[in-house]
Amino acid sequence: MSEFKKSEINIEVVTDENRVPEEITWSAEDGNVYKEDAKALMLSVWDSKSQETLRIDLWTKDMPVDEMKKFFHQTLVSMSDTFNRATQDEKMTATMKDFCDYFAEKLEITRK
Repeated sequence: MSEFKKSEINIEVVTDENRVPEEITWSAEDGNVYKEDAKALMLSVWDSKSQETLRIDLWTKDMPVDEMKKFFHQTLVSMSDTFNRATQDEKMTATMKDFCDYFAEKLEITRK
């Protein structure tokens, strides 16, 4: 019988009196990450029973709008890569990538 390894990813959020995030930190021992600062996060979890996605979208009050635009763009690019690995649907992946290019162009996001 094989042994299973358990991994944890921890997210800590400090909010103000109105429950608006002021600080977000995350840790992942397997990745040698300990209490790294983050300005935003998007977490999606698939609930198979209800057949829906559960989400947590948070960003700190000092997250600049230009960085939020880049964050969304890079997240969309990453999601299309993940979609391709999960489904091998090359046609839809190409369509998603085209949208990512359109998104970047309309928001005048430049790649570094």
